[in-house]
This record gives sequence, structure tokens and C-alpha cells, in this order.
Amino acid sequence: MDQAIVRRSVVAVRTRIPDDAFTARTLGTMRDGSGVVIRDDGLVLTIGYLLTEAEEVWLTTHDGRVVPGHALAYDQETGFGLIKAFSTLDCPALHFGNAAKAKLGDAVLAVDGYGQSVQAQLVAKQEFAGYWEYLLEEALFTAPAHPFWGGAAFVDEHGALLGIGSLKLEMSKKGETSLINMVVPINLLPPILDDLLTTGKVQKPARPWLGAFTAETNGDVVVLSVSPEGPAAKAGLKGGDVISEVRDEEVGGLADFYRQIWKSGPAGAEIPVRVLRDGRETWLRVKSADRDSFLKKPQLQ
Repeated sequence: MDQAIVRRSVVAVRTRIPDDAFTARTLGTMRDGSGVVIRDDGLVLTIGYLLTEAEEVWLTTHDGRVVPGHALAYDQETGFGLIKAFSTLDCPALHFGNAAKAKLGDAVLAVDGYGQSVQAQLVAKQEFAGYWEYLLEEALFTAPAHPFWGGAAFVDEHGALLGIGSLKLEMSKKGETSLINMVVPINLLPPILDDLLTTGKVQKPARPWLGAFTAETNGDVVVLSVSPEGPAAKAGLKGGDVISEVRDEEVGGLADFYRQIWKSGPAGAEIPVRVLRDGRETWLRVKSADRDSFLKKPQLQ
């Protein structure tokens, strides 16, 4: 692998988000991370939370050139985001690897847009459920963790792109704790890329969204908090509630909870949930929504 070529293909990403944006409270109004050039015309793949509701996007190349860009698309299901540079990046495009064929123990190089790289290994391939109503059937996990992971390129020993950095997490094994990265596998992009390029989103009905931040504790799904303007808050769901059933089906963990919500119909469906609160059980009816409807849409300059 020519690491110099890989580094040339990764850019720094900085975005500015309006103060009144829906995600401003949770993700901030100035966001920094990385992105990967995947086409010679200046198409950059990144992690979507960097550009959600962005009104300004700036890309910095390996040699210090700053180029304005446009937040082209964001897919809620995968977490991928696309940026289109407004002028020439003059960066080589990385070709895609095959994350499905990657094996535990394989060498992985994690590269950000600020000149840092970390030699790592693939330590797990498994389901990942995120507290923000997010689920990957098979995410990649690498260690040691890259300290500036958001949007970073994770490539195999041949320099092919395996995925995009999303999170830094703690992993416990035999009483020892280490930091790892969760990586969104690149195989999820080709099936949706045409839709993202032509319409900015995948052309299928939006999943029902509750606006609840949840975690799994000893098999129970516990509400951490709710978005003040979201459907869950309007239905009366509160932090500390334990969700035990959805439509008369018991909830078997966080991933199962999401799957039950999403199979309830498209966004807008009313979803009955049973919750345990202060030792008492109650049913709430949550009228779900399309998460995208709460977000500011990017505007071309």
C-alpha cells in the first residue's frame, strides 16, 4: 500500500450549522472531521453527522488548499454523507474494497484529513445499535482507536476503502478496557449511491422516527432522554422510562426495539408502546414522524 496516495485522498471537513438548526444542541454548530474523495470530479464521502443541516462546508486538501463544498446528501439509515466540491480538489479517488470479505485480525490503516494515521486491526464485525435510533446489521470495529475518527478513511492492506469512521467506543475484554472505532462498511454505499446523487436521499418510504434516545441495560431498553420537539416527547415518553412492549410484542433489546418500530409502517404511523415508570406500567401512543422533516435543507450558494 502507498500510504502517501491514501493520505492525498483524505480531506479535512469543516461545517457551519445555523444556531436554530434541529441538531445544533446535540451536535454543535461548528463541526470538524474528515472525508474521502471517491470520484475524480470532487465527490467526497464522509460521516453524515458532520454535514447535517450545514449551511457552509469547507474542504482542506493534504497540501493545505481550502475548497468550498456543498452538502449533497445524507442517508439516515447508513449514516453516510456526500459532499460535492465547488472547485477542483486534484486528489486521487480511493477505490472501494470489500468489507464483507474482511477478516478478524486483518490490518487496517485509519487516516484522517489532518495528517494523522493509525495502524490498527479489525477486531469485530457485528450488529451495532446506536442510541439515536440507528442500527447496522454488521458494523466494523478496529483497534487501537484513531483519536480523530469522524469521517476518517479506514483502508485495507492494499489501500482500498473498507469504511468510514463513525464513533470511538470502549471495549472490555478479560477485565481490561480499550478504545476502538466503529466503522460504517463501504459495501452499504453502492446500492444507494445513484439515489443520493440524483435526489439527495434514498428513494423509499422514510422509517418511523420517535425522537427518543435509548440504551440497553441488562436487556432492558431504557429511555435516556427525548427530543423536546419530537413525537416521543409529545406522547409523554420521559427519561427513565423502560420500554417493554411495542404493539403487544415484548422488546428483546435495543436492536429488536428498533426493528419493531420500523416494521410498524412508514413515518407517520401511530405506535403503541408499553412503558414501566416508577414501578407502574402504562401504554403510550406515539405518532411517529419522518426525521428529515425536522432538519434544515442545504441550500446551494
